[in-house]
Amino acid sequence: MDDSLSFESFLEGAKKAAHRAMDDHGRGEYDEFALHGGVAVERLGKAALVAKNPVYLLEMRNGNPDMLLYLGGHLEMSMDKVRTVGAKDTIKRVRTLGLLPPDSQLDLLIELRNGTAHTAVGDQARVLLPALAENVTALLKDIGLSVEDFWGRWTSAVNVAVDKQRSETERDVEIRIRQARHRFDDRFAGLPEGTKEKVLEEPRPAIGGLVMGPISITVGEDLLAMIASMPCPACGGKAQVKLAPINPSSTGADLIPESLRCHLCTLELNSPEEMRASGTVIQVTGLPSSVAISWGRTLPTRLEFGETHAG
Repeated sequence: MDDSLSFESFLEGAKKAAHRAMDDHGRGEYDEFALHGGVAVERLGKAALVAKNPVYLLEMRNGNPDMLLYLGGHLEMSMDKVRTVGAKDTIKRVRTLGLLPPDSQLDLLIELRNGTAHTAVGDQARVLLPALAENVTALLKDIGLSVEDFWGRWTSAVNVAVDKQRSETERDVEIRIRQARHRFDDRFAGLPEGTKEKVLEEPRPAIGGLVMGPISITVGEDLLAMIASMPCPACGGKAQVKLAPINPSSTGADLIPESLRCHLCTLELNSPEEMRASGTVIQVTGLPSSVAISWGRTLPTRLEFGETHAG
């Protein structure tokens, strides 16, 4: 039997496809994520089947009957005539063997990968990362390979994806932070040592404080928002934070962090809920849950907020 149908070949193909799926998901390319995620599960499923018996790869519908002898190791065939079971039937067989449970989310991922789902891929595939992670974990358990050996640098993100103790928003934010961190690291692959550190040496807010420049958005005397900067929770570079006023009065307002953008790793947090979900952001930088400011006719050229106290 050809080496391309070996356990090692299927496993390596599954690993490459799974890592590409994580890269795609981090870049927001969800069509590609569905493609590579579906391929990863199919190839890992075939690795599990071939480990038990290569004959389990036989295509039953419209298949060449000589394939049975070929997969059994008693007949030679040219590779252009070799056909194995497709993704959908691969999933069906590993479920019949008790290796995977029924999972409508995985079924949708395979349909999106095959182009048979009657829906746009986009955000439909975005939420399928936990399904990919959970089913890969189940198949890895059967073939005796650790999550760390399969996922490598993506292990922590995958562990977050399957962590049922976190809310959906918390899982999503933590995964995006890890994806942005890897995306930032990839920019410096092959560059001279120390290049990344030099980029990060650009002056940025000190931990424990929030430095605010003279950037405000007003309508008349009403303050709509202010822009601050703080260390990015993903790459450590300078990220911009939009602070929105609450409880405004004639002399001031409280500001709460509303969104975050980092131009270095492209991390985005787009709501107060996401800012709160990224607990490391608040904890690492000392960013208060709200800061109180007052204003007159002009703002000073530089404002710095340290620790706030209740009362």
